Amino acid sequence: MTEQQLREQMVRLARSMFERGYATGGAGNLSLKLPDGNFLATPTGSSFGRLVAEELSVVDIEGNLISGRRASKEVAFHLAIYRNNPNCNAIVHLHSTYLTALSCLDNLDSDNAIRPFTPYYVMRIGQLPVIPYLRPGEPRIAEELAKRAADYRAFLLANHGPVVTGSDLEDAVDNAEELEETARLMFLLDKHPIRYLTDAEVEDLKGRGK
Repeated sequence: MTEQQLREQMVRLARSMFERGYATGGAGNLSLKLPDGNFLATPTGSSFGRLVAEELSVVDIEGNLISGRRASKEVAFHLAIYRNNPNCNAIVHLHSTYLTALSCLDNLDSDNAIRPFTPYYVMRIGQLPVIPYLRPGEPRIAEELAKRAADYRAFLLANHGPVVTGSDLEDAVDNAEELEETARLMFLLDKHPIRYLTDAEVEDLKGRGK
């Protein structure tokens, strides 16, 4: 896809998420890798429902602004993931309802916040490690994500929300939506006995298509 097509795709997918309640106000941010090696990102404070293709931010791998409006301060942790995972070409960071609620629970398993109970969670996400609470914009978020970037497709920032990667923006959005739905099901099943997938069933799903 050309840069213009990628800009239009970002605007379209962001608006779709906004209209379906995955993002509110100016919360959350998106980024993707451009054909020239730079990165397209949502501007600081921008609403997913009101993005303008020509105003999107373009930054280099160091975060220097090349064109467009100033990028979100959280683009730093996007870039940390890109630097440490060459297979990542797009990132979705949301403050979606159920995953943010999950991120606020105490005593989550730091290695995997959601014990697998659907095959789709396993195939699209695998595991969901928890990043300890850090103030939004704190540089250590990037450091924590960088340490884990090569091994996981998604992360849960404690008391904050999810960070989800993909092979392209459409894939990252699909992964984010599947993860949010898994968290929603988790809350719906609260107080009900859950049949979790066995270790053998999880292993069987690894490496299978989405």
